[in-house]
Amino acid sequence: MKKKLLSVLMVFTVAASLAACSTPAQNQLNSTTQNPKDITEKQYKIGISQFAAHGSLDNCMEGFLKGLEEEGISQDKNLTVLFENAFANPGTAGQISNNFVSNNVDLICAIATPSAATAFTSAMDTEIPVIYTAITDPVEAGFANEDGTSTGNITGTSDKLPVEAQLQMIRKILPKAKTLGIMYTTSEPNSISAIKEYESLVEKYGFTLETVGISELADIPLAADNLITKVDCITNLTDNTVVQGLSTILEKAGSKGIPVFGSEVEQVQNGCLAAVGLDYVELGVITGKMAAKVLKEEAKASEMKFESITEFGLYLNNETAKTLNISIDEEYAKNALEIF
Repeated sequence: MKKKLLSVLMVFTVAASLAACSTPAQNQLNSTTQNPKDITEKQYKIGISQFAAHGSLDNCMEGFLKGLEEEGISQDKNLTVLFENAFANPGTAGQISNNFVSNNVDLICAIATPSAATAFTSAMDTEIPVIYTAITDPVEAGFANEDGTSTGNITGTSDKLPVEAQLQMIRKILPKAKTLGIMYTTSEPNSISAIKEYESLVEKYGFTLETVGISELADIPLAADNLITKVDCITNLTDNTVVQGLSTILEKAGSKGIPVFGSEVEQVQNGCLAAVGLDYVELGVITGKMAAKVLKEEAKASEMKFESITEFGLYLNNETAKTLNISIDEEYAKNALEIF
């Protein structure tokens, strides 16, 4: 009887010991069973192709990742990002997009028109969607139809300039200016589209327009020397090559007392006198949210119209105004979102 009782106790002891040893694993299994999403949540891999290295486009990328994160897609959770910068070389932009396609990314984000054009071409025969940003005129670039619908598996956001508001601002600050200058890259559809709009409106505000085209960054010093002999002021577009050479333009124009106006806040912060422009971080956020819908399969890029920012802000640089001996009306300055 004692031997039988002892045997029973030993069985219970071993069983209890085994149960204790298996508890962590069992708890983990129970946890997994209760929260299957923890191990089955979809992982995303995207490629970001940025055409040039300057503040506006950097802000676009920052906003893009922020927009994704606000929709639950982030690098510390479920997102792998392949990022490449073409440094304003169209050939490099093409290599980048081809590489993304080879890596079978889930989506390509293309920042600026040349990168978007190469990404669209590279992904044409695949199912990889392209989401663009910092495109002035998606219709002119061939990414959208006149009604805003997509021409393929591509959509995104436009940074179209508020040209008339910009002209109103320049006239307000420089009531006596007559000739307005613009430098632009002849191969950028964005810039050509903006030039056409300026041409249609400058006379209304009492300006004549003087333009000079460039092909590459190295052309800027000579082009700036040429332009400053013909104009009373200069306004910048969102032209990627020109923006990269902005410091050169500011230096040469400043030496002749010629004010340079920007097209967005970053350019004003870097020394332009003023701008009625957009916030590129916010533009990127909108783009990121569009991309999140595509990644989550809530919408197809081919079925989404491109979007634009409709609210623009006034930005002023008081230091530049003082350097150029330009007085900005105090009442008008109260309208500025930011003054540097």
